[in-house]
Amino acid sequence: MNSSATTPVSRVTAVWSLAGLVLLTVNLRAAITGITPVLGELRDVFGLSGAEVGVLTTLPVLCLGGFAGVAPAVARRLGTETAIAASLVMITAGIVLRVVESPVSLFVGTVLAGAGIAMGNVLMPAVIKRAFPSRVGSLTGLAMMLMAASGAVAAGLAVPLDEAGGWRLALAVWAVPSLAAVLVWGPLALRGRRAPAAPAPAPRGEGTLLRSPIAWYVAAFMGLTSLMFYVLMSWLPEIMRDAGFAPAAAGMMVSVMMIVGIPLGFAVPVFAARLRDQRPVIAGVAVTMAAGLAGLLLAPSAGWAWAVVLGIGTGSAFPLAYTLLSLRSPSPSAAAGLSGMAQTGGYLLAGAGPLAVGVLHDATGGWHVPIVLLLVLLVPEIAFGLLAARPGYVRPAAPRPRPEKAPAALEPAARTR
Repeated sequence: MNSSATTPVSRVTAVWSLAGLVLLTVNLRAAITGITPVLGELRDVFGLSGAEVGVLTTLPVLCLGGFAGVAPAVARRLGTETAIAASLVMITAGIVLRVVESPVSLFVGTVLAGAGIAMGNVLMPAVIKRAFPSRVGSLTGLAMMLMAASGAVAAGLAVPLDEAGGWRLALAVWAVPSLAAVLVWGPLALRGRRAPAAPAPAPRGEGTLLRSPIAWYVAAFMGLTSLMFYVLMSWLPEIMRDAGFAPAAAGMMVSVMMIVGIPLGFAVPVFAARLRDQRPVIAGVAVTMAAGLAGLLLAPSAGWAWAVVLGIGTGSAFPLAYTLLSLRSPSPSAAAGLSGMAQTGGYLLAGAGPLAVGVLHDATGGWHVPIVLLLVLLVPEIAFGLLAARPGYVRPAAPRPRPEKAPAALEPAARTR
């Protein structure tokens, strides 16, 4: 995977890569979602303040954005397989560190695991584009479904594991699949290091995705999609509680929203990859999200219905954004670069979204203004989505040529004019 071109791989390598892809995706959510249900016990054990708990829950999302831009550079230097193996080692080490009864280890382990997950997120589209160029839709769908399912399973098992063996077991158990993934990606990394060297990449400055309009469209669509999902995941229970639902029912609505998205995580990428133009899918997302948000605003008493509708909308939008990372990239290296660019901005924006909505709620004393804001943000999300969904590839733009300096002999004459 050091080469930017898609080259054929043997059947054995393809099967091994598929196993590695499955294990990689399983480890890209569990370390994040598995900690939230036991935050109360961690707060008591470590003596954390409310602000420190808030930082602990925000750190993973910020890490997903902050470290996403590092992954393409690491992959270019070490090779994609080696970079993925390193990211899985980081996830494993971070999980183990969190088991140490020390607040410093808890926070450092969270950052380390978050950094590893960020790198895995970014490089996964490059793996699919390189090893399975004719199966982009189905394997992106499989990856999205496994990510969502593993996140839901980790959240669901956290409390039973805590009750069975304590908070250490609840956190440490997810080091097992990450270590298994390391053992699978280790041989792939060694094989990649022994492969013939790829042509040296173009010098920095000869081309950049930052000047590709399509890259910005994809990045903006992913960012606004992520913001919408994380805002709803964070605040939907409070919205429903204020609408009169019991706390348990309000909390279940988030679970329903996420569960609805699991099968869509597979179906949407498969369907979208078969289309040359994905704008009809964007239009469907627009109608669904607008209906769900308008329902929350105008008829919150029908909360269960809106949870399902919003689950369809968010469960379709994010997998579609992830699929566009591969569909708009002409090569694995371009997919990694576009993925890093889109996820850096996307997750940083998503991390700020819940905080901004919370501040707006406190300032206005209700949920009408925050929901109206989400409806307003839906307009640029869909606009950028329609632009990103048009057929075409990202093209790194060459830098503008610097103007040549006039010869010294002509300068006096120029000054006398």
